[in-house]
Amino acid sequence: MMTDSEVQVFIDGIKNYFMTVSDSKAVVGTPYLINANKSPYSDYTGVIEVSGIRKGKVYVLAARAMLRHLLLSLGEKNISSELIIDIVGEVANTISGNVREQFGSQFVISSPTIIEGKNDAIKDVNQAFSVPFRWKSYTGYLVICLK
Repeated sequence: MMTDSEVQVFIDGIKNYFMTVSDSKAVVGTPYLINANKSPYSDYTGVIEVSGIRKGKVYVLAARAMLRHLLLSLGEKNISSELIIDIVGEVANTISGNVREQFGSQFVISSPTIIEGKNDAIKDVNQAFSVPFRWKSYTGYLVICLK
C-alpha cells in the first residue's frame, strides 16, 4: 500500500504538469481508494506500466473535450485524433516521469499505452488510489495502482 507522502508526489506531478503547460492550474481533489468495480472512466486513458521497486500501473483518464482544450492552450490549431492520443500519453508519461525523479532510478516506467473509449480500462486492479483533478471546467483522474 502506498503512503500519503508517496501519493502526494503524484498529486504534485499533476499540479506541476498543468502549471507548466497552461495558463491555468489544476485543482486536485481528495484521493480515495477504489477497486475494479468502482473505477472511474473517461474518453481516453493513458496507461504507464511501472516496474522495479514498485510494480503496477498509473492511469491518466481524461475527456476528449479536456484534451482538445489542452492542445489549443499549447498552440495547436489543427487538432486530430492522433494529437489527442499523443497528448493523453504525454500527460501520463510526464507525471510518471516526475514521480520517477522523486522515487529514483529503481522506479522504472514504460512508454504510455492509450485506450480509447469509455470502457473499464482499469480492470486488473484489486485496490488503487483515484486522484480526481479539475483543469478549467474539466474533470480528469489519475489512478495509481502500485505494489
